[in-house]
Amino acid sequence: MNSNSRERDAAIVLRTHARIDEIPSEAWDSLLEDDHPFVRHAFLHALEASGSLRADAGWVPQHLSLWRDEELVAAAPAYRKYNSHGEFVFDQSWAHAAAQVGIEYYPKLLLAVPYSPVSGPRLLARNGTDRDALARSLTLVAPSLGFSGVHVNFARSADLHVLDERGFIARHDVQFHWRNEMGWKVWNDFSESLTSKRRKTIRQERDRLVRDGWQFERLEGDAITAAVLETAHALYQQTFADKYNHAALTRDFFGRLHDAMPGALMIVRARNPERDVAMAICLQSSTALYGRYWGSEIEAPGLHFETCYYQGIEHCLASRRTLFEPGAQGEHKLARGFLPVITESRHWLRDRRLHQAVAQAMQSERRQVARYRDELMAHSPFAEPRA
Repeated sequence: MNSNSRERDAAIVLRTHARIDEIPSEAWDSLLEDDHPFVRHAFLHALEASGSLRADAGWVPQHLSLWRDEELVAAAPAYRKYNSHGEFVFDQSWAHAAAQVGIEYYPKLLLAVPYSPVSGPRLLARNGTDRDALARSLTLVAPSLGFSGVHVNFARSADLHVLDERGFIARHDVQFHWRNEMGWKVWNDFSESLTSKRRKTIRQERDRLVRDGWQFERLEGDAITAAVLETAHALYQQTFADKYNHAALTRDFFGRLHDAMPGALMIVRARNPERDVAMAICLQSSTALYGRYWGSEIEAPGLHFETCYYQGIEHCLASRRTLFEPGAQGEHKLARGFLPVITESRHWLRDRRLHQAVAQAMQSERRQVARYRDELMAHSPFAEPRA
């Protein structure tokens, strides 16, 4: 069912798993500090059971678990990767450099959530000691399993700290997040905090959609019916196809997700006049909203901004959620109230030459990312400066 690594410390045993359901859901979820939806057992199981993860697309589950006297004390969502597709931390240049000097870069071990550039816990643990034990085991187990290295994408600070102590390379990037640090209660509170130019532009975008007869509705719980999920998935597939890309997530994934985690889904529906034309599929915790999947039959001025951004902000205000992460990249989000934040990943490469070369390159890249973030902040849409 699973394999024991050579890593043993007293009664501690590290195991690897080819399926998430080899680990009891209750034990896995007991390691979570909060209700972050992307690392819950049900989310990861829905990905696997629905056929959304395929070996021929480079995703092979290789989850890690750390046991003390047969009690689960730490775990990590992990994957054997044969390419860098669907990760949102781009290391193809590292793979190319490795190939030039005869180093096999794939397979690599990736600790992340597939197709989800969302920051969150990666080293799930009962305490700091167990988190450190799991971090220590990563560089010990990787060679025995044939990995060129270990990559931990979009990690939280507690994980970053222990990985830094293990010599992992820090890599930074920029995303755009909305945060309610000012105690806004309603849309007008948020809008009034913007510069007059940005406030006017957003009002014009929203008013035009109203004049054109668009209607928007936010759906949760029982309001998300099978028909809604069917339409949402069809729109999601169509949008990927329009861009000559493959939509990895299956219709079954969305159904399983809603059945297992009904409170985690929020769907924005756009209609004109009485037909669903566009939808944005979001996930949520008790404190945060995560915009993930978008689909539309047509292009209309402001439709994407309203469906994917403004409706999400209104939902956060109404539900008292203080964080909205709408997805990776996109400087256009800055003008709509989303400020640049640094996201972090950590990397360890088994070949010391490659590790040292990448570490040196990342020093320069981190400085560039910091300058980029500062330049963006100089164009903040808010009337008063924000950190």
